[in-house]
Amino acid sequence: MTAGEHPAEGTAVRSGVLDGPFNTRQLLRLDEALRVADRTTGLTFSVYIGDLDEPVRGHAEKLHAQLADPDRSVLVAVSPNQRVLEIITGAVARKRILDRDAKLAALSMVASFGGGDLAGGVISGLDQLATHAGRGGD
Repeated sequence: MTAGEHPAEGTAVRSGVLDGPFNTRQLLRLDEALRVADRTTGLTFSVYIGDLDEPVRGHAEKLHAQLADPDRSVLVAVSPNQRVLEIITGAVARKRILDRDAKLAALSMVASFGGGDLAGGVISGLDQLATHAGRGGD
């Protein structure tokens, strides 16, 4: 999401919303991780933290479709209350982040979440997804 965008309730990083599961330091670290991922890959990475309506995959896909450039976007949607994580990639991003790469990043995130580190898990996952996507270009 870009500054000011907020597709749904929950904490949408880069939305300016400070209420949610993260303190200011964690939000700054998440924002930096998003900027680095965007800058190094040429894709747009976004994070949504909050409840997802059933079916959760469908809700995450709707959130992804609301992004400015869905084809070049990656959305990491996490619902801690539901214990759900979805990674949605657009058409261009999907060519650079294979399903198995997204699954590996998801496993890493889930391990961190299980240890009580929501922010660290998301940051680690963003780094892994960006690494798999590689630098710029399609």
